[in-house]
Amino acid sequence: MNKIAILSAAQIEQKLRRMAFEIWEKNHEEKEIFIIGIEETGAAVASKIAQILKEISSLKVNLSSIKINKKSPLSDSIELEKIELNKKTVILVDDVANSGKTLLYALKPLMDFEPTKIQVAVLVDRKHKNFPVTPDIIGHSVATTIQENIIVNYKNGVFTGAHLE
Repeated sequence: MNKIAILSAAQIEQKLRRMAFEIWEKNHEEKEIFIIGIEETGAAVASKIAQILKEISSLKVNLSSIKINKKSPLSDSIELEKIELNKKTVILVDDVANSGKTLLYALKPLMDFEPTKIQVAVLVDRKHKNFPVTPDIIGHSVATTIQENIIVNYKNGVFTGAHLE
């Protein structure tokens, strides 16, 4: 299978920094935000964005994660770390938005609370949505065919690139 590079490590770093600034801009009036990453790589993206936000803003940044079976969301329980989200601003983060299915199911446990607002941030957005979830903050947008997949490469705590296959 052919791999086509779409983002280098340096480009990912630049996009994550821009996403952090955009989150700050959209939430500058908040004192505190909750960033929740979808495990595995989405949680890594969330962690990096949270780190950058702590450097550039005065926001109190809380980092958490959500565990979901991306292939079959209902086959396993969707696990959100024990946190209180009532009247809170939540940023749900994933590495790639494909059909929107994972993001939609990841929103489900957030609805057990009454957050002030929920925003969705993704490093790479594909334009094929089968579910009504559109990211608010996008690092990189790519038009692909339905058959193609986008993989964000993350190993040993480092983003090394992203490719299409």
